[in-house]
Amino acid sequence: MTTRMVIEFDEAQAYRAVLSAIDAYKQRLRAGIARGRRQLTLFEERYGVSTEHFLTHMAAEDLSGGDMEYVEWAGEAKLLGNLETELAELEQARYELPGLS
Repeated sequence: MTTRMVIEFDEAQAYRAVLSAIDAYKQRLRAGIARGRRQLTLFEERYGVSTEHFLTHMAAEDLSGGDMEYVEWAGEAKLLGNLETELAELEQARYELPGLS
């Protein structure tokens, strides 16, 4: 399904501010994704299992940090997935700038 959004400006070049804001937001998403991947790697190295294995086969009792560490690892994995999805959606966005070259 495609959704179309129209933004109108009084000034012909004002679109640059919107495109700049989108680009800046994508950069922040990329930074968050990189940070999330580093955090997951720390957990994976500490316990010698992938995050996928952790999420499907492990419980808080399997971690030396107990409930808190379980919540941190699972939360980090969920956040990373959300950030990756949001970035993918923004990367698929198309911009049409009629009358501008």
